[in-house]
Amino acid sequence: MNAITLRGATIHYDDFGPATGLPVLLIHGHPFNRTLWAPQAKALTEAGYRVITPDLRGYGRSSVTPGQVFLSDFADDLAALLDHLGIERAVVGGVSMGGQITMEFHRRHPQRVRALVLSDTSAPAETDEGKEFRNRLAERLLTEGMDSYAGEVIDKMLAAYNVDAMPDVAERVLSMMCSTDPRGAAAALRGRAERPDYRDTLPAVREPVLILVGADDVYTPVANAEAIHRLVPQAALAVIEKAGHLPGTEQPERFNTALLDFLTTQVTAHV
Repeated sequence: MNAITLRGATIHYDDFGPATGLPVLLIHGHPFNRTLWAPQAKALTEAGYRVITPDLRGYGRSSVTPGQVFLSDFADDLAALLDHLGIERAVVGGVSMGGQITMEFHRRHPQRVRALVLSDTSAPAETDEGKEFRNRLAERLLTEGMDSYAGEVIDKMLAAYNVDAMPDVAERVLSMMCSTDPRGAAAALRGRAERPDYRDTLPAVREPVLILVGADDVYTPVANAEAIHRLVPQAALAVIEKAGHLPGTEQPERFNTALLDFLTTQVTAHV
């Protein structure tokens, strides 16, 4: 693990694989950390890719910025991290909030993007009801901590049937959620509530795009992925069976097969 201080925060990150490999930047969702991508990092590095997995500010071992952190802050942090690593362009991907940060990254730094990977995410701006929910949840996490929230949402983060069928996976996901600093989670929730509508910018994407979604995702269902698919000129859609909101964790072999096929046929073949 590595650490760098940039833009007023200390960001911890892993940098796996050969320095000469095509760089793939993977962005975790809320309320997780960089280890969410462990199955993908292993598969990709074995295939010769360079994989960068950061802890977003406020998550994992990175420092906390209390108050409100916008998706644009996360995106600019990641651009600064790529600068530090000497990486001009990368495949950029994320899950859930990480997918929205990926779309924000492309909106702000399109010249840095080789391809996009969007997993279990949604493009529209937050609704008024959603803004109220996220701000209320932020206050709750600051008051109560992460444990009760994590217990309430585990059967939505994973497909409900996988919580019992995959106890080791469920425990790993719960551990990540419970170890998140409530101040970091709350700041991200407040900032995410103010996100722009990415349906305005997605049609301009000209790089290859892979959209993945768990077949039984209740947070961002298949219909959300299909809506993004219709907006993006060069997009492939992969529905991961027997998975919920975190298919890369629930069904890593199926997820990795789709990801590696995309990188091989749509990205590295055209480098």
